[in-house]
Amino acid sequence: MLQNTGKLAGYTIFITGASRGIGKAIALKAARDGANVVIAAKTADPHPKLPGTIYTAAAEIEAAGGKALPCIVDVRDEKQINDAVEQAVEKFGGIDILVNNASAINLTGTLETPMKKIDLMLGINLRGTYLTARAFLPSVLEGVVSNNDTDLVFCCVCVAYTMAKYGMSMCVLGMAEEFKGSIAVNALWPKTAIQTAAMDMLGGSGIDKQCRKVEIVADAAYAIFKQPTSFTGQFVIDEDILRKEGIRDFDVYAVEPGHPLLPDFFLDQQPEDLARQMKEHGATPAFKSGKTSTDSASTGPVSDMFNIIRGVLSPDIVKTTQGVYRFDLSGDHAGVWYIDLKNDTGSAGSGEPPVKADVIMTLDSSDFIKMFEGKLKPTMAFMSGKLKIKGDMGLAIKLEKMMAMMKSKL
Repeated sequence: MLQNTGKLAGYTIFITGASRGIGKAIALKAARDGANVVIAAKTADPHPKLPGTIYTAAAEIEAAGGKALPCIVDVRDEKQINDAVEQAVEKFGGIDILVNNASAINLTGTLETPMKKIDLMLGINLRGTYLTARAFLPSVLEGVVSNNDTDLVFCCVCVAYTMAKYGMSMCVLGMAEEFKGSIAVNALWPKTAIQTAAMDMLGGSGIDKQCRKVEIVADAAYAIFKQPTSFTGQFVIDEDILRKEGIRDFDVYAVEPGHPLLPDFFLDQQPEDLARQMKEHGATPAFKSGKTSTDSASTGPVSDMFNIIRGVLSPDIVKTTQGVYRFDLSGDHAGVWYIDLKNDTGSAGSGEPPVKADVIMTLDSSDFIKMFEGKLKPTMAFMSGKLKIKGDMGLAIKLEKMMAMMKSKL
């Protein structure tokens, strides 16, 4: 791992979304140098599902050797941002580094993304980044603005989310040019999946084994902070900059050393390279047809799974789900299957559904079985390219309730 040098001793770092995850990891890395850290995040009271608050993070920062200023900040609120900046200047004398880490994610297609979600992502990812940077600029002493960005390439299956993140990238390019010579502005994103609360929510059972720890992003951010002001307008991949720092052992960053890692699919790669990586991690690339089979639908593991599915159907599941699903399966047990969770007491079987499907899911038969065994969540399968969804993404998430009920039957 990248060793601390003391470079940030006495520096003040303002980090949005620093109460947990990557933001807190960057804060703790800086604190070990003796830095002052402004924790600008929304969580003041314990969250029922998410770890940490701005106050627990402050305690950890102080214990690591830094000084902390916890501030309740929603990056969509201009007054809260301005107040936090004023408090930081009053307490520490100024702000040296800004890390725009706060982010919102919703991986759905254009027709499946409500405007409320679009406004949330644009408000936090794009407007929040711009607003926080704008508030930070007048107080800067020796400035670095680092956006914890996750993509530059346009991901057409998640247009709304990508618009917001692409906007962050434009902030990097524009501000780097506008403030060249006085402030460095760079973006940082991971080469692989990182274990965070968001990944735990989106991923299925065992997803943590395919991730790296948040410390790799913290070390990469630290490496950026060490660069001169002339290092600006860069889109930095965590592993790449750490290799330039002399790091060779990346197993130390793995949640489970030696286990295959899930690549970040937003990075720019050649199709053949992406296909190879996806296959290495058990995925069937959507742009390359998988092997098909003429196995009978009446026998085999998929048929066995549908026998279990029919056993858990109930009026309650139908009432709470209200969706008809069609599964187009490829691979060793190819075929078309359906689950009707909209009509009567529900039904499931092979072939086309009795009524028009609300959701069409296309995936390999082996991944279908993993999903219903609770080993792969639909949202994570979608993110990694293992699952293509046409229709309502929300219904795909609702299907997880049935999957949870089925675990006791397996």
